[in-house]
Amino acid sequence: MTDTSFHALDKETITKAYARWAPVYDLVFGAVFERGREAAIAAAEQIGGRILEVGVGTGISLPDYSPTNRICGVDISEPMLQKAMERVWVMDAEHLRFPDDSFDVVVAQYVITTVPNPEATLDEFARVLKPGGEIVLVSRVGAEAGLRKALEKWFAPAARKLGWRTEFSFQRYARWADRHDGMRLVERRAMPPFGHFSLIRFTKLGGAGAQRSDQPQLRAAG
Repeated sequence: MTDTSFHALDKETITKAYARWAPVYDLVFGAVFERGREAAIAAAEQIGGRILEVGVGTGISLPDYSPTNRICGVDISEPMLQKAMERVWVMDAEHLRFPDDSFDVVVAQYVITTVPNPEATLDEFARVLKPGGEIVLVSRVGAEAGLRKALEKWFAPAARKLGWRTEFSFQRYARWADRHDGMRLVERRAMPPFGHFSLIRFTKLGGAGAQRSDQPQLRAAG
């Protein structure tokens, strides 16, 4: 049995969970996820231009982008967006209402393991991304073996009620990229303090940005 079959999430569970999180989200997760947010924004601004942030939530990261970029944010949770800033829409990440090739960068911080169909969501990111652009993720990467893997499996039912998955191996990201001829992994970097989350970057071939690196950069948490 693959990890795709464990503890599936549905949209109702997710929206209810994040409606509960909305009033305290920044307080609980602001400092915890700060390093990941900074890394994602830095990676996105290496390309700049028109940037889509999926799962923008309360808008906590929006003030950190350079004013020279044009930022659009979407999230499935209306209560989260009520705490966000301008240029945000209620939208399902699996069904983005944007034309093909709309954005220079798609950023999704702590999103992929919280959606019902992660691969379909990544498909949408690739669709709205311009050739030469990048998908920049900060996302949980499940353990491949050992005690942490056992703990993640044990905690999975409770995590689902909170609106996310604990079991999500890097192989799911790699398999998704392998079946997309136009997408290539360019970086995987574990985020401190514990390395449970990683910065993951994919480039869409066909533009100048796709020629910057022939090999993905794989780095441990610093």
